[in-house]
Amino acid sequence: MKITLRAGEKVYINGAILCADRKVSLEFLNDVTFLLESHVLQADETTTPLRQLYYAAQIMLINPLIRNEANITFKRMLANLLATFENPLMLKELKLIDEIVCNDRVFEALKAIRLLYPLEAQILSGTLETTHPTHSDQPNRPEAIA
Repeated sequence: MKITLRAGEKVYINGAILCADRKVSLEFLNDVTFLLESHVLQADETTTPLRQLYYAAQIMLINPLIRNEANITFKRMLANLLATFENPLMLKELKLIDEIVCNDRVFEALKAIRLLYPLEAQILSGTLETTHPTHSDQPNRPEAIA
């Protein structure tokens, strides 16, 4: 896998944070866990329940030393969300995210959580229509591709 970083951009690789001083391309020749800076949520940005869940999942990727603790926190938060949300589509997607994480595909879970942000915003603002979801309403989940 090959990634390109702009000058000043960071990448989180197996618990290390690398910052490029100029445009650079990196090619990973083996399996690594990484997140680009643009996908990393800062603690002060965890303003909604899904963003808090995302933050717990990202910690599993970027800080391997506390992966187990982050996983426990993620599971606790997910259980709370499943008990709180009533929207059938949200519940279905959260259960799929749980399955993705259980299969150790945390990066894919992050993508799936990000796809739910608009639905969460509608639920939290009370602007969600109460019609039953159709096939086209379903988020484009990464695991559906694999």
